Amino acid sequence: MGLKLFNTLSRSLQEFVPLHGPGKPVGLYCCGPTVYDYAHIGNWRTFVLGDLVRRYLEFKGYTVTHVMNITDVDDKIIQRVREHNGDLRGVTGTYETYFFEDLKALNCRVPHHTPRATEHIPAIIALIDRLMHRGLAYRTPDGSVYFSIEKYRASGGQYGSLVKLNFDQMRPGERVANDEYEKETAADFALWKARVPEDGHLFWPSPWSEGRPGWHIECSAMSMELLGPSFDLHLGGEDLVFPHHEDEIAQSEGAGLQAPGERFVKYWLHGAHLLVNGKKMSKSLGNFYTLRDLQAKGISGREIRWLLLQAHYRETFNFTLEGMQGARASLLRIDECLEKLRNQAGQTEPEGASDLPTRFAEVLDEDLNVSGGWGEVFDWVRDMNRRVAEGSLAPGHAAAELSAWEKVDAVLGLGSAAEVEPPEKARELLKARQAARQAKDFKRADALREELKAEGWLIEDTPKGPKLKRR
Repeated sequence: MGLKLFNTLSRSLQEFVPLHGPGKPVGLYCCGPTVYDYAHIGNWRTFVLGDLVRRYLEFKGYTVTHVMNITDVDDKIIQRVREHNGDLRGVTGTYETYFFEDLKALNCRVPHHTPRATEHIPAIIALIDRLMHRGLAYRTPDGSVYFSIEKYRASGGQYGSLVKLNFDQMRPGERVANDEYEKETAADFALWKARVPEDGHLFWPSPWSEGRPGWHIECSAMSMELLGPSFDLHLGGEDLVFPHHEDEIAQSEGAGLQAPGERFVKYWLHGAHLLVNGKKMSKSLGNFYTLRDLQAKGISGREIRWLLLQAHYRETFNFTLEGMQGARASLLRIDECLEKLRNQAGQTEPEGASDLPTRFAEVLDEDLNVSGGWGEVFDWVRDMNRRVAEGSLAPGHAAAELSAWEKVDAVLGLGSAAEVEPPEKARELLKARQAARQAKDFKRADALREELKAEGWLIEDTPKGPKLKRR
C-alpha cells in the first residue's frame, strides 16, 4: 500500500508517485516565514506539518530536497523597517535568528535550502523578463510590472487551478498592488513594484525601474531555481491558496519552462487554520501566542510539538492552554513506557521484530493520518506496559521494541524528555523519605512524598533505587 495525499490541485486523494521516478530526489517546497516579527503558533502548525511530511517521506525511503524560503522584503517588512528607522538586514536578521531558534525548539529538521528573497533578485528579474517577452506581463507608466490574467487565459493558461473564481465579475486590466488581497479578486498582480518614497533605500535596479519584487514572484523564482521548473510537493497554510499559490502557478507555468505535459507542482498540500480557545487568533482577544509566549508559561517545545501534531492537517484544530496538560500527561506515558523498556532490555541486542512501524505506516499512508498514528502508538504503550508488568517481555524483544519506537519517532520528532536536575530541596526531601522508610516511619515517609508532590516532583521506584521526576 502506498502513500496517498489530498491534492488541492485535483481536489482529491491521490497516490503519491514521485515526479521524476523511483530513486530520484523528491522536491519539497514549503512557504516559510516573513521575518518582520515572531512566528505565531498558527504559523508553527504549518511549519511542523512541513517537517512531518519531510520526515515521513524519508521514513518511506525517499531522498528529499527540502526548500523553505525566507521572505525578507515585502510590504510588512518595509513598514517595520520604516517604523524602527533601521536597516533591512537589521530587522529581518533578528527575526530570522529567532525563527531558527524556535524551529530547533520544536525539533524540526532544518531545510536543506533556506533562500532569502533579497539574495535572488537577479533570478526574479530574469523570470519577470521572460514573462514580459512572452506577452504575459506589462509595464505601467510608473515603472511597475504586472501579470496579465486576461492574456494568460487567452494563451491557454488556467487561472483558478486551486480555487474556483467568478470571471464574469472580473474587469480586464484591473490591478492589485498589495501582496495580499481579497479572495475572489481575479485581478492583475504586481511582479515588480516601482520605488515609492515610503520604500526609502529599499530598492534594486531593474530594466523597468528602481524597485522591488512582488511577494508571489519571489517564491516562483526561488523554488524553480533550486528544485527545477517542475517539482513534487508544495506546502502551505490554507490561507495561502489564493492569491499566493494561485499566482505562483500562473507566473511559473506562464513562463513556459516546464516539459510538455508537466505542471509547475504535482501535489499541493494545505494545512487548515489553527483556532485558539475556539476563535481566530487576535491580539485584541488576548489569544495570540508565539512559541516564546508559551515557553514563558513553562511549556516546552516538545509539548507544543505534540499538541500541534494531534489533529489531521486538513482539520481545523482548537488550541487551548488546558490542552497542554493533556500533552504533558501523554508524553509522560510514553516516556515512562520507554524507561521500562530500557530497564528491561539493558545492554541486550534486539531480537525479533516489532510490528509497530508497519501499523503506524498503514494509517499515515492515508493522507498523513497522524491522529490514527497516535492511536497505534498508545495501543503499543498499553501493550508494552502490560507485557513488562506480567514479565512476558524478554530483554531482546524489549530492545527490538525500542528500536521500533526510534523508527516511529523519526517521523513524530518527539525526541527524548529533557533531563531536569531536581533542586537541592527536592533531593534532600527524597533522602529524608528514604531514611523514614528505613526507620519504618511510613507516616513520615508518606508526608514527605506529599511535600515533594507539592514541589512538583514525583518519586519513581526503579531497580536502581528511587528517583525524582517532574510531575
